[in-house]
Amino acid sequence: MTKHLLYPLLASAALSLAACSSETPAEPVAADTAMADETANTDATGAGTIVDVASGNPDFSTLVAAVQAAGLVETLSGAGPFTVFAPTNAAFEKLPAGAVDGLLKPEMKSDLTKVLTYHVVPGNIDAAALVQQIQAGGGSAMLKTVEGAELTAKLDGETVTLTDAKGDVARVTTADVRQSNGVIHVIDTVLMP
Repeated sequence: MTKHLLYPLLASAALSLAACSSETPAEPVAADTAMADETANTDATGAGTIVDVASGNPDFSTLVAAVQAAGLVETLSGAGPFTVFAPTNAAFEKLPAGAVDGLLKPEMKSDLTKVLTYHVVPGNIDAAALVQQIQAGGGSAMLKTVEGAELTAKLDGETVTLTDAKGDVARVTTADVRQSNGVIHVIDTVLMP
């Protein structure tokens, strides 16, 4: 899957909402200031939207392409707030050969939208709030996605993990990249509904 395919995927998830290859886990409360610094478009407060930040970072080119293909750019650029678990290009590269290109085809727009919106949770859930939900839930928290299905959040040491409907686990490698319309948590695996 090309980098340009990932961006439309993120945009698609954001629009439906308005309805990483890093092997070393990061602490769940760490913010990625480098990612925020790369934002090309910002609002009056100095923070861009989720789509602005993803578009300004080459590590999310595939997500941005996917969001565009799904027609979710306007939604994810809206007021929100949204919590986006954003897979990096490396996360998309873990998918089977041809999977990304297949999802980017116009006839697969519905499936692509489902995948993207499965990465978006309504509201502004920062790492501290997510950890509190996990602790209050006795070690796990169920997160209802914009797609409609749930993700299971847990702690692995100090790292937040997300388990999808298929049992695959993504790790939050960078948390709390705050934007004008929500927060991004970078993940190392694409989640599937």
